[in-house]
Amino acid sequence: MTTETRPTPIHGPVFAADPQLVYERLRRHGAVAPVEIAPGVEALLVTDYQAALDLLRDSDTFSKDSRAWQTTVPPDSPLLPVLGYRPTALFSDGPTHARYRAVITDGLALFEPHRLQRQVATAAHQLIDRFAAVGHADLIAEYARQLPAFVLTTWFGVPEEEHAEVVAAITGLIESTARAGAAYGKLVAVVTAMVAERRARPRHDLASWFVTHPVGLDDDEVIRQITLTMIAGHEPTTNLIGNALLRLLTDARYAGSLFGGAMTAYQAIDEVLWHEPPLANLSAHYPRYDITFHGREIKAGSLVLVSYAAANSQAAPPTDGNELRSGESAHLAWAAGPHACPARDPALLIAITAIEQLTSRLSDLELATPAEDLLWRPGPFHRALVHLPVRFAPLAG
Repeated sequence: MTTETRPTPIHGPVFAADPQLVYERLRRHGAVAPVEIAPGVEALLVTDYQAALDLLRDSDTFSKDSRAWQTTVPPDSPLLPVLGYRPTALFSDGPTHARYRAVITDGLALFEPHRLQRQVATAAHQLIDRFAAVGHADLIAEYARQLPAFVLTTWFGVPEEEHAEVVAAITGLIESTARAGAAYGKLVAVVTAMVAERRARPRHDLASWFVTHPVGLDDDEVIRQITLTMIAGHEPTTNLIGNALLRLLTDARYAGSLFGGAMTAYQAIDEVLWHEPPLANLSAHYPRYDITFHGREIKAGSLVLVSYAAANSQAAPPTDGNELRSGESAHLAWAAGPHACPARDPALLIAITAIEQLTSRLSDLELATPAEDLLWRPGPFHRALVHLPVRFAPLAG
């Protein structure tokens, strides 16, 4: 175990270019390593699989409430749109968490799988139609980012003229740059207007469901649950689609089977969840008291993050050779414990359907630039491509 205590940056283009190399260095510290998640802002990162499970399942020792920690960072910190306290399921414990989570899980249960799949397939064809006759596309900007946005904005009833603003706001805040605060503010403004309108005139949409749920959330609680669900539903799903498409287009084991149907799409997604999870580092926790955790002394209130990517890479099944594996489900890409992602099933359905529809329409997709030249979006939390340029034989209109 290394004696080096200087925190390792996990933000910026160097980390984004090769995060696994950084995780390998971090493991020299043991199960928990000191990191820098923004200039001057330090945290501890759990890189060990078993330690990650222990933390995620231990709500007696660790709290999700970030209010004490956030007093230690500047009020304009670009991290606060992601980590700053809000009255949501993500930042609460015990009965309060159960109350907030019930609204979200009950709402997501309204996503009937057959209806959702049909809606995603229809939207996918509409998006593909926009570039099919051109012979080239950026599958992030023109497809992977648009499809989850269409589903979420439709189900929540976001006004059509504000769809683009909502997507831009979600993308901007997760990158934790200087623009993150303004991006979150824009998202809150859109949702605030929606909630006020639904109080007066409920509709058959998720926004109205959150407003009228029997637990009786006040306006601010409704706004925060809706923004959380939009952010958690859009950004990871976008990244999952993009990362899985990249794997299909570059991994030699998929050669000849790229357009083989649902199982191939599922296999690519499963491998991405193990090796390139769309949210790489998150699950912020704060010890309720001074502790020793897997050999690391941690002060009460310290920020401790879980690296799903590092923990998964330590425990992942081997991928050498030509064999494609499927059905492995013990990864941490959806987190674990009481705060495990409640949107796993709809996110998987959206991603699988997105890939199926694209590859069934465009049978000769190939990268338009070398894979090593692709850029990854910087930031401590996500694993996301900037662009995914492809080319194909144009389809007749």
